Amino acid sequence: MQITVLAGGVGGARFTRGLLDALPPDGPDDPPSVTVVGNTGDDITLVGLRVCPDLDTLLYTLGGAVDEAQGWGRAEETTAVARELAALGVGPEWFTLGDRDLATHLARTRWLAQGLTLSQVTERLAARWGLPQQGVRLLPATDTPIETHVVVDDEEGGERALHFQEWWVRHHAALPAHRFTVAGLAQASAAPQVLDAIRSADLVLLPPSNPVVSIGIILGVPGVREALRGTRAPVVGVSPLLGGRPVRGHADACLRPLGVEVSASGVAGLYADFLDGWLVDTADDPGTVDYPSGLRVRSLDLLMRDQEGAARLAGAALELGRDLLGATAGRG
Repeated sequence: MQITVLAGGVGGARFTRGLLDALPPDGPDDPPSVTVVGNTGDDITLVGLRVCPDLDTLLYTLGGAVDEAQGWGRAEETTAVARELAALGVGPEWFTLGDRDLATHLARTRWLAQGLTLSQVTERLAARWGLPQQGVRLLPATDTPIETHVVVDDEEGGERALHFQEWWVRHHAALPAHRFTVAGLAQASAAPQVLDAIRSADLVLLPPSNPVVSIGIILGVPGVREALRGTRAPVVGVSPLLGGRPVRGHADACLRPLGVEVSASGVAGLYADFLDGWLVDTADDPGTVDYPSGLRVRSLDLLMRDQEGAARLAGAALELGRDLLGATAGRG
């Protein structure tokens, strides 16, 4: 089975790691075949270095090097360089780059400056963390540099735009957002192999990632949504909301500016043109909540409390996907 996953940061990474645990090898010597398409809308340039937070979270989590407590960054990290930069008045103090993490950004920035694409750079980084040996291919959604910005009120009664990372990390999404814009998205194209990974998949999975600034950005890359509509593979998603509340992060603050109901049903509506199966929490049981017509909905405990819980959730997504196999015949 060839599986394609569209993933954001922590939730997407933990779900994908659980998927690898839940998916048995095709044979004694064959690892599973999983392609992960990572969000790049969070990307930002800091102290001259290109930082790709969601891609790095996927790399570190699948590579066994993530800080498990916070879900991102390197385990046993130190911050000597960041403290020295702060003493020099260089760089935003609200975004701390760890010493080990800096090596990733230094390498990425150097390779990009040498003319490599982000896909080629990501392939090198994935090899360093052993993803190919696990049967995982990690692709950025696009090689085109894109950045998500958030439009908020300014102090003079007008509006100003913040980089998404400043709004998310520095302000904890507390500044009411009027809208989200993605610089460069209209001119972007899907990275090589992304569209084919969707079209040729046996199953497409959407982990519990932010539907606006993670999954939504991937869907906004020209051609991606059309590929999802046209694939013969079942598309199964996992709600990022439990009883109308995000497990982590600020998905509610992202949905409200779009006028979307902050609920599992509201998020499903964002994917209604291609979604076949939808896993929701028991608090959002389809017996008590209305979902888009024709959508196969199942409820269970969605919390990924540990790696075993992530594997259980991924296993439920696989089971629903297998039940749907053969029920889709293309949408385009």
